[in-house]
Amino acid sequence: MTAETAITSTSDAEPILPQHRFDERALEAYLVEHVPELVRPISVSQFIGGMSNPTFLITDSAGKKFVMRKKPPGKLLPSAHAVDREFKVISALHGSGVPVARPYVLCEDESVIGQAFYVMEHVQGRVFRAFMLPDMAPPERAAIYDAMNDAIATLHNVDYRAVGLADFGREGGYCERQVSRWSKQYEASKTEEVPAMENLIRWLPENMPANDETTIVHGDFRLENMIFHPTEPRVLAVVDWELGTLGHPLSDIAYNCLPWHVPDSHRGFLGDLPPEWGIPTEEEYVAAYCRRTGRSGIDNWPFYVVLSLFRLGAIAQGVYRRGLDGNASSPAAIERGKKARELAEVGWSIVEKGW
Repeated sequence: MTAETAITSTSDAEPILPQHRFDERALEAYLVEHVPELVRPISVSQFIGGMSNPTFLITDSAGKKFVMRKKPPGKLLPSAHAVDREFKVISALHGSGVPVARPYVLCEDESVIGQAFYVMEHVQGRVFRAFMLPDMAPPERAAIYDAMNDAIATLHNVDYRAVGLADFGREGGYCERQVSRWSKQYEASKTEEVPAMENLIRWLPENMPANDETTIVHGDFRLENMIFHPTEPRVLAVVDWELGTLGHPLSDIAYNCLPWHVPDSHRGFLGDLPPEWGIPTEEEYVAAYCRRTGRSGIDNWPFYVVLSLFRLGAIAQGVYRRGLDGNASSPAAIERGKKARELAEVGWSIVEKGW
């Protein structure tokens, strides 16, 4: 990844892809009724990237910008692409201290543009695509990671009942459900023997921590899912809440720490950076999270890291299987088979180290 693509602007949008086109005038008529700030006519472009809910930039005649996320076209799994859940969580968190975009309206009437959608404010800022922040100075890198740490700690400190999210998921048992779900998913998409994956399927249920907590979790909390201020190391909005639910906070922070464990050919690797680079070690990052959430430390930390690696490995295997079957949404799907094995082997190496 070059320095030019390591940072992108939230205004970088392109013409709408043919498969995602819809009736823009019908959208305009709906928004004029439901978003008082909007001035017609509107123009619409698309943010390219991501594999799930298509996301669009709406610009009105006064130059004000909005963002729309909608379900993709075609037949979908009943629980997938839940834009209503995304809208619910950002609506609940808006004003809570967790940085999210201001929500405007949720439309579940598919007759308007063909799929359910919601509209939120457009947050102007930077998205960091490379974990190593190659074109930043060391103090900037440190400040950016500290801001990300503050954002996830703030999320986990929210009283989910007080903000109206008591019904946003099941209380307790999150790690058990994750192990069960992804073990079944892996078995359903298995294409070859991966000893490390089989080992993890046996090890995880036998080493479940007794400590069980419930908070709001993002489910995909990583640097790329945050919009930072255009010039300051400050998070303006956490985005892509599709996997948000009630869950175990330590699973969420462990997932956030995977760049210290797994190299990514596009985004980099944090596990062997020298201190003068400015990015904290995993231990330093977790210690800062503990201070912000009132913890003296984390027992069984390796379990949560291994669980996150296992979950990602099972997801990668599913993408690989769909690629073999010709049903994947991306040509890169076939490469995911190698990734599934790599993630499992990293996870099992952690177990073997006893760390």
